[in-house]
Amino acid sequence: MSTDAGLVASSPGVPVGTSTAARARAPLGGSTLAVLGVTPFFLFSLLFLIGPTLYLMLGAFQTPDGSLTLDNIAGLFTPSILSAYKISIEVSLASAALGAVFGFLIAYAIVQGGLPAWIRPTMTTFSGVASNFAGVPLAFAFIATVGRLGLVTVLLNELFGVNIYRYGFNLLSFWGLTITYLYFQIPLMVLILTPAIDGLKREWREAASMLGASRWQYWRMIALPVLAPSILGCFLLLFANAFGAIATAYALTGSSLNIVPILLYAQIRGDVLHNANLGYALALGMIIITGCSNALYIVLRARSERWLR
Repeated sequence: MSTDAGLVASSPGVPVGTSTAARARAPLGGSTLAVLGVTPFFLFSLLFLIGPTLYLMLGAFQTPDGSLTLDNIAGLFTPSILSAYKISIEVSLASAALGAVFGFLIAYAIVQGGLPAWIRPTMTTFSGVASNFAGVPLAFAFIATVGRLGLVTVLLNELFGVNIYRYGFNLLSFWGLTITYLYFQIPLMVLILTPAIDGLKREWREAASMLGASRWQYWRMIALPVLAPSILGCFLLLFANAFGAIATAYALTGSSLNIVPILLYAQIRGDVLHNANLGYALALGMIIITGCSNALYIVLRARSERWLR
């Protein structure tokens, strides 16, 4: 067999007898098909993500007639808009912190808690569904459950004489919205953190035990430092997830809670001052905040992957 034939025979997926020119064209054809395969994704990103983002960023520095201005950016520092940003950040921080804590505890329980084997796939499936359950259906579910005439509210009042609204609870308030957000924040934390806890090597625990470390010392000195980038990264992701949510908040509270997504929706729709460009500036502020959060998440995720490989 000739040298060329031997090379062709040693190349996987290339038939014997294929010419040098044909073999040179084979990778090109495969690359062309790969490019065609990902083209819909890039077109979708361009039309529905990159394009609208650039349009908003440009509109934030324009007047309604198209002239350049900084008045929209200056308008972000008015008391009402600053208050909206403050409330939005507080809601996002509260839901992200509570979601991170409870999500971590649930992820630890299903990975290393010694629970029955069927618990983990069940929780993972539920978390995948619940993390994407938001908007009007989620708001309606909470109103029907813990609203003033909700099922749980009525049962607590009739069976135990406890009226949660008499004790200050209000679903259409800061904590009501935060608790509603937890429905999708906790499952998202479970989904993201479970692989990180899986990555903790058994040898680390055994080595710590052989050196006389207690369970608490192992977690304080080894496990938690290793998981810290993953936990902080997940917290930032939960923050960005809550900060950009609008459908759930608007369906649940309407305009009773002054948060940025609702204010942005009203501004662009023309309910407030009829200045859509100020709404673009509001969106730009949200893009900057969520962009910084997501960038830090990517950095922390890359840091955690170095330990958990």
